[in-house]
Amino acid sequence: MEIRAFSPDDIPAMMEIWNSVVEEGIAFPQTEILDLEAAASFFSSQSRAAVADADGEIVGLYILHPNNVGRCAHICNCSYAVRSDKRGLHIGERLVLDSMEAGRRLGFRIMQFNAVVRTNIHARHLYERLGFTPLGTIPGGFCMKDGRYEDIVPYFREL
Repeated sequence: MEIRAFSPDDIPAMMEIWNSVVEEGIAFPQTEILDLEAAASFFSSQSRAAVADADGEIVGLYILHPNNVGRCAHICNCSYAVRSDKRGLHIGERLVLDSMEAGRRLGFRIMQFNAVVRTNIHARHLYERLGFTPLGTIPGGFCMKDGRYEDIVPYFREL
């Protein structure tokens, strides 16, 4: 499997993976799904958008961008998505490691995750294993698809 910058040909698969996570309603804050035009614009607007390519099959992706502007522009943010039938194969770990290296190359000093849902145990274990520090808990910070509010845990790591 190769982690590489996305190409325009990857956008339909990226859109499908992204939209499936949005539709699950348990990890991403977005509520609107992307169409092809919006997906092309969204992925192209990132500091880096990369895909996990398993022999020509896109099985995951990440987007990396500044977390804020000006005096906080040295902090980046990243989101990850793995195709639901490929989860548990350490694709997410490869994506996170690549994004950390990409963040360093792009001049970011810190990576921050603003809203990791408390019940997203697999992501939280991965981030902590890779040296990310939880910053506390924001009670009820995430509205789940079913309307319940779940706690979020922000994380950070120096790059």
